[in-house]
Amino acid sequence: MSIKRKRRFHAEVATSSLSDIMFFLLLFFLIISTLANPNVIKMTLPKAKSNEKTNKQLISLSVTEDKKFYIDKEPVDFENLETSLMTKIGADKDQTVVVRIPFNLQVQDLVDVLQIGVKNNLKFVIATSPK
Repeated sequence: MSIKRKRRFHAEVATSSLSDIMFFLLLFFLIISTLANPNVIKMTLPKAKSNEKTNKQLISLSVTEDKKFYIDKEPVDFENLETSLMTKIGADKDQTVVVRIPFNLQVQDLVDVLQIGVKNNLKFVIATSPK
């Protein structure tokens, strides 16, 4: 009497280690994504490689290094800047205001000017020079 052995081959994939591998990959990508922070990149503003030019009528708001404010080459005090700017814009709230500010002025001075635009829902753009 002959004994027959079953010689069927059953293919198996060991999946017990796949969850460990996926966990380590997830941790790796999470750690790498937190290290790639765009705030770490040092930039010298207000210079830019590409400048967008437009043919629209713009209102120019210039600030000098000694903190004198000009709206279209007309001197304005900072206390009267908001009212002068709103009278210059008038009813057309879609006009864009170009802020020309020196690169060595403090950021707080720029923020003070930009807060006027946020308060009145105006479009402000910062002018830059080509790099």
